[in-house]
Formats: sequence, structure tokens, C-alpha cells
Amino acid sequence: MNMKRLLTAAYLGAALASTALTPVSAEVLRVMQGQASEALNVPMNRAVVVESDVPFAELSIANPGIADISTLSDKSIYVLGKAPGRTTLTLLSPEGELISNIDVHVTPDIAEFKERLQQILPGENIEVRTANDGIVLSGQVSSTAKLDRALDLANRYAPDRVSNLMVVGGTQQVMLKVRFAEMNRTVSKALGGGLRISGSGSNVSGVVTAGDGLANSFGGAGVSFGVGDLTFQVLLEALESKGMVRTLAEPNLTALSGQEAKFLAGGEYPVPVAQDNDTITVEFKPFGVELNFTPVVVDQDIINLTIDAAVSSLDPTNGISIDQGFNISAFKRRETSTTVEMRDGQSFAIAGLLQDDFRNDLSQLPWAADIPVLGALFRSANYQRAQTELVIIVTPHLVTPVSGEALALPTDRVRIPTERELFLFGEVATSPKKGAAAEVARQDFSSSYGYVME
Repeated sequence: MNMKRLLTAAYLGAALASTALTPVSAEVLRVMQGQASEALNVPMNRAVVVESDVPFAELSIANPGIADISTLSDKSIYVLGKAPGRTTLTLLSPEGELISNIDVHVTPDIAEFKERLQQILPGENIEVRTANDGIVLSGQVSSTAKLDRALDLANRYAPDRVSNLMVVGGTQQVMLKVRFAEMNRTVSKALGGGLRISGSGSNVSGVVTAGDGLANSFGGAGVSFGVGDLTFQVLLEALESKGMVRTLAEPNLTALSGQEAKFLAGGEYPVPVAQDNDTITVEFKPFGVELNFTPVVVDQDIINLTIDAAVSSLDPTNGISIDQGFNISAFKRRETSTTVEMRDGQSFAIAGLLQDDFRNDLSQLPWAADIPVLGALFRSANYQRAQTELVIIVTPHLVTPVSGEALALPTDRVRIPTERELFLFGEVATSPKKGAAAEVARQDFSSSYGYVME
């Protein structure tokens, strides 16, 4: 019984030893003498066994840096791939005759690369091939970010030898909706008083004024009365003015992922520029609402935006005049430049500016203004406040084109009248009767719209 167990253990040990000595991952290429041998493809860091139908006496490899060889027997050769490239394996018979020249192609190990690629980017339709000593990637990926990941992984297996034939699928066009809102609010209040005393041969006055002159100002009142030879004039002024200006623009721009789009709603202002030869040329400076943006679809509905936005207007009050008689206006400009990342339909307020200017002036007649109650007649107060608020909000959308019939223009609501409609009925413009333009024309635009500010 013990002898039987010993024999069984011996057989198992011999089997395990033979298994350990045999390279499991090696493939086999058979070489026949007198026949052309096919190319030997060896993955990098893996081995292939070459078997000859006749014994060989000598063998050599042209470039040992690409592949390493060792003999297993007089008919078997172990070829190990070391670096991507091509080389030649030569077999010679004991008589010194040539048995075969074998082309050895060492390529990156794409089997392992395919496994890693499937683990990192599951579900992506990426095809992997080898070409010469590099990797070729083709197919369609869902986003630019996943394309970059695939290329980074391929470069680890074949540095600087990766060819990219992949395309990015899905929606790659971005419409950027930008809202520019600027509010200018001004408040001005003035309170002034004056007392003038005049008589025959004398004229004594104690007057404190505010504004352009009390007597002729809107909101001013004057009372005069006489006592003997003296005439008293009492002047009072109370003014208040309010103003609000709203500037609003909503440009919509569409651009392909990675491409720049530009928008300008305004104009160009000519500015004279002196040259070296005592001549003057004219340069045009743009003003208005300006927008430049470059979208990049990062992953599915995630959008990276690089935005340059500006709001500018002419400011004649701060202009200059030069000797040649040119009057050049200055520019009032607010601009922002930023990079943000958001999903389709989300919004960011990328810029906000609240400028608050305050001014309070008090003028008075010395000593007289300090008299209780009556001192108000000898004082003048002027209060001014100006607020400017600018907000820029951006909202990106992934968009696809539609058929032309689905879009309507503002001009589609108007149809040129016929001579009968013009001369008999006095119609200068009519609405279309059918189609999408007719639906737009029937919309009611009489209700309130725009922005409401309390």
C-alpha cells in the first residue's frame, strides 16, 4: 500500500515538473526545409516556439535588442519578444546549408491592452490593431474625455507609436445662451433757500442757492414783501429727480465642440491714429455687446466653456480734443474672461458688478445758517446717488440641426400687401394665411414681457 502511494506521488511530481519546464504561453511555428516560412509574430514580453522539421546546427538573430533566442533541442527554438520592431532569425543545417530565414515581428501586447481598455472604458466601441511596431485605434467613442483616456492607455503600451482613427459620437454642437442685464439708477435731491433784503440806496442779500438758480428752477418758489423802504424776498427750492436705464441683450451662439464662435451687437467707432510720416490713419474700435466662446464637450452632457464677454459704450463726457480738430470719445467698458464647466441646461452667473456712487454737498452762509429755524433759509443741500448693476448669465445646450420648415423668422409674420389691399383697404402689411409663419403671426405679443425690477 505504501509502495503504491510512492509510485503515485512520483508520477504526479514528474507531471508537475514537466509542466513547469514547458512555457505555457508560448505558441508554435513549424518550419519546413525548402519552403518559404511565414512571418513569426511575437508579442512583446511573450514567447513563441519555432520547430524545424530537420535538425539545425547553428542559429542567429539579426537584432538581439528586438528578440532573444534560446535552443530547447536540435529542432526547437524559444523566441522571446523584447522590443517592438522587425528582425530576422536564421537557421543552418549541420552541413552549413540554409534551412530558413524567418521574419520576426515583435509587436506590443495588444491582448493585455484590450483587456485593460475594456476594464477602463466598458461599453465603448473601440477596435485595436497593430501596424508595424505601433497600435492603431479606431471606432467610435461617446466623448472626448474617453478618447483621451484610450490614447493615454495606448501610449503606455506603445509610447509615441499610437495612431488615432477614433471619432467622437453623440451631439458635439453647443448653443450658448447668454443674458446681459445692466441697470442704471440715478437719484438726485436738492433743498435750498435764500433771503434777500433790498432797500433804497442799499442792497443786502443773504442767499444760498442750489442747482441752476432758485428763481427759475422747477420746484422753486419765491415770496416778496415790503416793510417801509425795505423789500424782503424769500426763495425756496426743493427738487427731486429719478432716472433708470436698462440695457439688455440675449445673444445665442452655436459652435462645434472645440471651435470658437464670436458675436458683436453694436458697431465700430473710428479713432484717428498718428503715423510716423506725419499722416493720420483711422482705426475702428468695436463697441456694444461682444461675446467670444469656445465649447468643449467633455463627457456626454458635461460642457467646458472658455468665455470672453464684454459690454462697452461711448462716453463723450470723458473724450478728448486734439489740435487737428478731432473730438474723440472715450469708452465705458466692462468685460470678463473665464472658464467654467457645467452640464447641459445648467446656468452660471459668470460676472456681476454693482457700482454705487454717492455724493452729498452742503453749502451755507456763515453764522446766518446757524440761526434756529430761520437758518434753513441760508443752507443748500444737494444729494446725488448713481447705481450701475451688470449681470452676465450663461446657459449652454447640446443641440442638433432641424429641418428648415421648423424655424420661423420675425419677418415671416409680415406679407407684402397687394395693390388691392393697399389702395382699397389701406393695409401696409398683412399676415400669412397658412404654414408655420401663420402660426407665429397669430401669437399675441400685447402682454408684458422682458425683465421687471422692483
